[in-house]
Amino acid sequence: MSDQDPEIRVMLVDDQPLLREGIATILDAQAGIHVAAQASSGDEAIRTLGRTAVDVVCMDVQMPGIDGLEATRRITAEMARPPRILVLTTFGREDYLIEALRAGASGFLLKTARPEQLADAIRSVAAGDALLSPEVTRSVIRRAVAAERDGHAGQPPRSLPPQAEHLTDRELEVLRLVAAGLSNDEIAADLVIGRATVKTHVSNVLMKLHLRDRVQVVAFAYRHGLVQP
Repeated sequence: MSDQDPEIRVMLVDDQPLLREGIATILDAQAGIHVAAQASSGDEAIRTLGRTAVDVVCMDVQMPGIDGLEATRRITAEMARPPRILVLTTFGREDYLIEALRAGASGFLLKTARPEQLADAIRSVAAGDALLSPEVTRSVIRRAVAAERDGHAGQPPRSLPPQAEHLTDRELEVLRLVAAGLSNDEIAADLVIGRATVKTHVSNVLMKLHLRDRVQVVAFAYRHGLVQP
């Protein structure tokens, strides 16, 4: 991040004060990141967002009152310009991750991540280039798709929606690589094209399929059989 880039304003939402303060100390030491607000529950997060503008919310899931899933759902559905939401979670509750995806979360990261991984994830999410934790991405999406397929047993596979016909061959290729968990740099190396070109292709995929971010691209690709669980 250059000196000219705007500061990324972050809200931490977690019901453990010591954990919040520890993360806040780590993030405030990172270049270009500032913890602008903290909340101990989903209720408090929603109220705080009504008076404090932030770019990224780091959202815990299990909290008293309105939990992180419901808070994510309300924030993404009800705010005119909602912040990006990065869910911080643990391996044990993949069902939470699936619900967070449906609720509109822009990324997932394990609480065991290193400080620099969290900072990089916040920067990625803020830039709209959310990189999901590779430890959980495939597992979560595969479980969600498998459950969906089980619920439609005996029915034909869901065909591609009409808007997918507008994707070019290269855009379909990029879509599959995004769904495989590759970053823009990795896609650029794989296809031997520039990173800026990759970003253009990803933007076109999002626009043509009416998807919000890379999380939804991954879910779309698995759901419609473009990659195999």
